[in-house]
Amino acid sequence: MSDIHPNVVRVMEAARERGLEITTKRFPEGTKTAADAAAAIGVSVGQIVKSLVFGVDTEIVMALVSGSNQLDEKKLALAAGGTKCSRVDADAVRAATGYPIGGVPPFGHSTQLRVFVDPDLLQYDEVWAAAGTWNDNFGANPNDIVRVAGGVVTDIKR
Repeated sequence: MSDIHPNVVRVMEAARERGLEITTKRFPEGTKTAADAAAAIGVSVGQIVKSLVFGVDTEIVMALVSGSNQLDEKKLALAAGGTKCSRVDADAVRAATGYPIGGVPPFGHSTQLRVFVDPDLLQYDEVWAAAGTWNDNFGANPNDIVRVAGGVVTDIKR
């Protein structure tokens, strides 16, 4: 286990605490974008979970979006009960989640975030998400990810 990045260990432990056993895979070529991840893993882009961190008014929230979709910021603001949705910088992402952009998992964050989930992810038996680094991912049933993340499934795609 010593060759596993500490971020990945944190993600695995967060999943296990909520009753989900995950197996992570390392992709040395990187999986920063949904297209990169899909190519490396060998799945469709739609099966990649993009973990996006945004500010809605004064709250930091997370959107889990299918790799084949784009986030509609107005829909996310509405879902979160706010009025204005905006991107946050890399430092704010790391402060809210404990992970770098490109490696943010759907759960196991350093702060409690509300999570909104693109329903298009639920059409797949298995989806793949970042496991704490740019190179590590895990596959799971999307319903398990929603449960472990405490996510609310709602229309947030453009």
